[in-house]
Amino acid sequence: MGIIKRLGINFSWLKKIFKKKTARIGIYGPPNAGKTTLANRILRDWTGDAMGSVSHIPHETRRARRREDVTIQSNGSSVMLDIIDTPGLATKIDFHDFMQFGLSEDESKRRAKEATEGVIEAVKWLDELDGVILVMDATEDPYTQVNVTVIGNMEARKLPLLIAANKIDLPNSSPARIHSAFPQHPLVPISALEGQNIDLLYKEIAEHFG
Repeated sequence: MGIIKRLGINFSWLKKIFKKKTARIGIYGPPNAGKTTLANRILRDWTGDAMGSVSHIPHETRRARRREDVTIQSNGSSVMLDIIDTPGLATKIDFHDFMQFGLSEDESKRRAKEATEGVIEAVKWLDELDGVILVMDATEDPYTQVNVTVIGNMEARKLPLLIAANKIDLPNSSPARIHSAFPQHPLVPISALEGQNIDLLYKEIAEHFG
């Protein structure tokens, strides 16, 4: 070490490489907003893998799932992420709602119980995160109790927040309506299903969480 000092060699750049931090990013949002579809899109683009299955029935994801060391690159910037796909956040989960999709009463009650436990788990995960991608359905009214509560919760924790206004492939989508509701946070209009604006989302992720 003394020789290195005498030679005046600066290894600060090397220290930065070894100290590179992995950002733990949670994908949050209400049920059926497209969280797992987005998680699958990100993983397929950068790892060739997938996070989990999707369904038209709410709360298909009922446990937080984590995929580590996913590196996203965009415009010369890169960020290594631990992607955490979370259950849909809801203020009320009623088993009768599942029965409307043709599930039996027993299956509906089991699903409601697991979904409730999953929401509690997702809220606890917020204490472990470095940032959040909040997926919102651009075809629906953004002024919901869930959205307002979730954003307020994240703001109270001072978590960096990036809104993905999803489902712009549908004719009645309105990302501008979400932006008007929550103008304090950056927003990217996307279609996680069709891949529209995904490169723009990666650019924002690299800049916002890098």
